[in-house]
Amino acid sequence: MTRRQQILTGDVLEWLKGKLAGDAFCVLAITMEDLYPEPSWNFVFGQASLTERVGVYSFARYDPAFFGEARGKDYQKLVLRRSMKVLTHETGHMFGLAHCIYFSCLMNGSNHLQESDRRPLHLCPVCLRKLQFSVGFDVVKRYQALAQFGEQAGLDDEARWLLSRVEKTRGSGN
Repeated sequence: MTRRQQILTGDVLEWLKGKLAGDAFCVLAITMEDLYPEPSWNFVFGQASLTERVGVYSFARYDPAFFGEARGKDYQKLVLRRSMKVLTHETGHMFGLAHCIYFSCLMNGSNHLQESDRRPLHLCPVCLRKLQFSVGFDVVKRYQALAQFGEQAGLDDEARWLLSRVEKTRGSGN
């Protein structure tokens, strides 16, 4: 029990189903309130439906202040990185991706903050191919666009990793 106000994710997901526009692929709610999926769970970072194209996630537990800890000098980048992970993870579910068990991947499940922090900010080759198959995109252009965003956001490690993927992908003839 957290003794904090929490929102039941199932209620949000059910409400979002009625808000999904006919021309939208999915709808995602974002909150600063803590979330939980059922009374037997303490919390979740987010939750999305694989079939209903709705999801919800919370920034609450990504800010050190949530736990009464001091915010470090780079806490905004930390919150951004954590939020990007859960947002893209939950959106991945709405695009049909389940939790990954093959590699270290953005789509790995996580039950606590340290586990979530260990997840990379990118998809493994298996999940990337699944997403590419279902959505259809140029992998190199996607990596380039994500690297550009990473540079602009000051996420230098991610930007370098993405640029290395551009080079390897181009070099493989794909």
